[in-house]
Amino acid sequence: MKQENVVKKVYTYFLSEGFKKHRMFFAVRILKALLQSAQPFLSICFIPAIIAEMMNEADGVRLAQLAGTMVLLEFVFSAANGTLGNIIERYAQSFENHFSLILSERIMELDFQLTEDKKALDQLELARNGMSWYSGGMNGLMEPFFTFLSAVITLFGVVVLLVVNAPVVLLISALIVALSAVVNSKLNKIEQEGYRRLSKINRIFGYLGWGLVDFRFGMTIRLYGSKDMMIEKWSRFTEDWNRENVDIANKQLPLQLMRDGARIVHDMAVYFYLGALAILGRITVATTVQMITAASTFTNSLQTIITCYQDMLKKVNYANEYVKFMEYPPAMPKGSRKVTEGKHVFEFKNLSFAYPGSEVQVLKNVNLTIREGEHLSVVGLNGAGKTTLVKLLCRLYDPTEGEIRMDGINIKEYDYNEYMKVFAPVFQDFKLFAFTIRENLLLKDTGEMDMAVEDPLARDTLRKIGMEEKVDSFKNGIDTVLFKQFDADGIEPSGGEQQKLAIARALIKDAPVVILDEPTAALDPIAEYEIYKHFEELVKGKTAIYISHRLSSCQFCDRIAVFAEGCVKEYGTHKELVNLPNGIYAEMFAAQAQYYVNK
Repeated sequence: MKQENVVKKVYTYFLSEGFKKHRMFFAVRILKALLQSAQPFLSICFIPAIIAEMMNEADGVRLAQLAGTMVLLEFVFSAANGTLGNIIERYAQSFENHFSLILSERIMELDFQLTEDKKALDQLELARNGMSWYSGGMNGLMEPFFTFLSAVITLFGVVVLLVVNAPVVLLISALIVALSAVVNSKLNKIEQEGYRRLSKINRIFGYLGWGLVDFRFGMTIRLYGSKDMMIEKWSRFTEDWNRENVDIANKQLPLQLMRDGARIVHDMAVYFYLGALAILGRITVATTVQMITAASTFTNSLQTIITCYQDMLKKVNYANEYVKFMEYPPAMPKGSRKVTEGKHVFEFKNLSFAYPGSEVQVLKNVNLTIREGEHLSVVGLNGAGKTTLVKLLCRLYDPTEGEIRMDGINIKEYDYNEYMKVFAPVFQDFKLFAFTIRENLLLKDTGEMDMAVEDPLARDTLRKIGMEEKVDSFKNGIDTVLFKQFDADGIEPSGGEQQKLAIARALIKDAPVVILDEPTAALDPIAEYEIYKHFEELVKGKTAIYISHRLSSCQFCDRIAVFAEGCVKEYGTHKELVNLPNGIYAEMFAAQAQYYVNK
């Protein structure tokens, strides 16, 4: 995309969002720009007047008035600029939070498979760093724009003075500023190239940094003595990060010296030229001082204009990474067909699947029907494709080949959000949040809940799963916070208690299809059997899918699908499969029979 189109796209996006959030921010910015453009003229106007009064031996009163007025105006301008700057900083913090929230919302809206896609993750890292570290966010984008505006206004004023009194100064300043512009352009290019190389290192650097202090990894780090490995990796990537930054600095140093040298040459030339004019009597001493100040202001303004323009382009390119992530294309097509209420029939038709970026088929030509209200147990050894089947059913991914139908219609045709409401899954790696028990069950903020409706629902479900008395024993009852990350009074529930809360959350959703994907894998077979037995009583009348490499759930299911090597190898009732000669299920059941034969 052409640079001008990138600038237009980025500023259109951020100005639109900015106006919706804080319109007064722009009014404050304009006022500050006008004050900044006027402030240099205090020195240009007052200092020559003071010098003229001193050389004309004027009385002290006039001199004091000029000096006092100048000092007072400088104070007023500085105070006003400081106050406006403070207001802008408060807006900047608000904008930072606002755009972080928008980014978080976008991340949660992304198709699930993109959360495991390297290109999407790299783009997310570019968006985060480009928005915060490099562009400075909303305020960072607006800073060079309004500084540019201020410098343009100042420039017009000093050009008039220089054209009348010392036009050669304009030529000298223009040449030096042009050289500085070329140098700055090269400096920015070096920085942006380095930024792209650093994006991958930053992602790994951040992962290791957080991993070292994340309590979730604390037990593994200690028990397996992995501290040295973690520190070594951290140190290695720190060295890579430092090496890249040193390389950037080394490439920029000669250019920075050239730019600084050009400024020295400029000052020497201006002083020599104006000094010669004063000696020759072409201009007065007061005018000489005024021209020196005006020349410096002209150079600074012109330099600021060019630097701000280049800075805008640089920051726009960084901020564009944020915009690109916000526009990241979906991984899956979305339909618009409404989902009918009630139970549903699901059909897997010649379904095959390989994860994005891989050619290995996890599922191969699967054909399977799940009838309405049916309880299906999906069993098989680890890696057989059981969880992948459920991910496809829930449209976390789409099949590579074949299709999944609900009530005879390809699930791609349904409205995605409505289709999500059909399922209440509990995965093996289910997550509870460091919120209250009530919020974890209902997945609503406390302030948004209708307690008259929500409280009885939550309590009734806790009662059904046998957790009501336990929850009531806590100091804050159902409003007790889970975990201690943010609350010293938070509780650390046991693995079994967490599983029950996750199951309760699925029950509260009251979806027509309930899925248990090995959430009890950490339990022994007998404890797992008891949970499945109790859960079976709670989901009567709903379609239920149980996934496990153990056979606890099979006792309660209408049919069993046995997966091996990505295929449905056996399908039928428990009685049919257990009597199948040399069958996979029969072999598994025989190996685990000691846990179930007396049930």
